[in-house]
Amino acid sequence: MWRNLASNALTLFIVVLFLLGGVILWGQRAYQEPGPLAQAMCLEVPPNSGIRRVAAELENMDAISSRMIFNIATDVGDKNADLKAGSFLIPAGASMEEIITEITGTGQSTCGTQVVYVIGVNRAFVRVNELDPETREFDAVAEFDIGAADVPSEYAEVRGQQDTRYAVNVVEGGTSYNIVQALNGIDALEGEITEIPAEGSLAPQYYEFQPGDSVTALVQQMEDKQVANLAAAWEQRDDDLPYDTPEEALIMASIVEKETGIASERPQVASVFINRLRQGMRLQTDPTVIYGVTNGEGVLGRGLRRSELDRQTPYNTYLIDGLPPTPIANPGMDAIMAAVKPDETDYIFFVAKTLNPADGHVFSTNLSDHNDNVAAFRALEAAAN
Repeated sequence: MWRNLASNALTLFIVVLFLLGGVILWGQRAYQEPGPLAQAMCLEVPPNSGIRRVAAELENMDAISSRMIFNIATDVGDKNADLKAGSFLIPAGASMEEIITEITGTGQSTCGTQVVYVIGVNRAFVRVNELDPETREFDAVAEFDIGAADVPSEYAEVRGQQDTRYAVNVVEGGTSYNIVQALNGIDALEGEITEIPAEGSLAPQYYEFQPGDSVTALVQQMEDKQVANLAAAWEQRDDDLPYDTPEEALIMASIVEKETGIASERPQVASVFINRLRQGMRLQTDPTVIYGVTNGEGVLGRGLRRSELDRQTPYNTYLIDGLPPTPIANPGMDAIMAAVKPDETDYIFFVAKTLNPADGHVFSTNLSDHNDNVAAFRALEAAAN
């Protein structure tokens, strides 16, 4: 009898284990498989929320198939204390595992409103973007100049919202003076920069920040990034460059940056100026002359005058030999890499193909061909006037 009881108990134990294992496998599969959410949504997690409150909301919104499995998973994974407040993009069909990873990660909002302060070469402006959860793309709902007296109501409304994300986007080719002037005009940043950083020392990039961060800290981040960019590029430099220091490479990069906005063309443009240096030719580039006129403050806004081309300044490369004394703008990584790893060409001249800068340039190896190219460009100018 005892033997039969033991046998029955063992059988029952095995059945229980089998059933338990099946439940675990079912729960794991339900946890990892695509969820029932039909359309992407923004999930708002208020401060001091609990994971069970979030689970109930997700279940009510048909974003998860089982609140029980969701809660068990967060308990087992010890995720309860990792829940972050914010606004999070939950894609259609997201699994419970993916949702938990999203709301217990960095805490950076991935949904809602985005305020981007764009610092361009000719204009600094604010763009307010709203994320469309379905397309996962930001749509601009307002745009105005940094420092404008009157701001759109959309901007005033989002400034106090928890899920609003802030960023400064510094475009390649701006001067340090213009960048600092724009940064000092951003009302979401604290403090003010009174000493202009060295030209070329600020890395053009997209920088996220929090309201109340200091302008000084943001500028330091830009300087640190440019130091890292230049050091990384200099390690990869060609052996036969006509300059000996990273600082000279940065000067060349700034000239390349101002001559073309087409990334694929920058190594060719760099090759032209490097070939001129190797041959003892003057660089003869208008952007350096313009910098000597404006000192990097503001935008010239017109063509160079004959008197300015004839004026002796340290930046007039029609009159001086070699490189100017400093960069003339803040170049991006593409331009820096072009300065240290230019294309191997025989080009020593280039001119715009058309009146549209996006069409790039035509290059030549001799003065005769260059004069023909210039004549073709002048004809386009005449036809347009």
